[in-house]
Amino acid sequence: MEKTLHVQGMTCGHCKMSVEEALQELSGVTKAEVSLEEGTVTVTYNEEAVSSDAMVEAIEEQGYDVTQ
Repeated sequence: MEKTLHVQGMTCGHCKMSVEEALQELSGVTKAEVSLEEGTVTVTYNEEAVSSDAMVEAIEEQGYDVTQ
């Protein structure tokens, strides 16, 4: 399954790395790819192993706001 989340506040390479790493640490996430230009992160995941809420929470714990 693939989902794109809109993330506010990402401005640099460190932001990109923080969000991607936080998502990839979740069991069930196979890929996370941030687009700083678009302010989005596209996540490839197993919907039986990880929920959208868990992904949003992982991003918010890094200090960013998420809209779905």
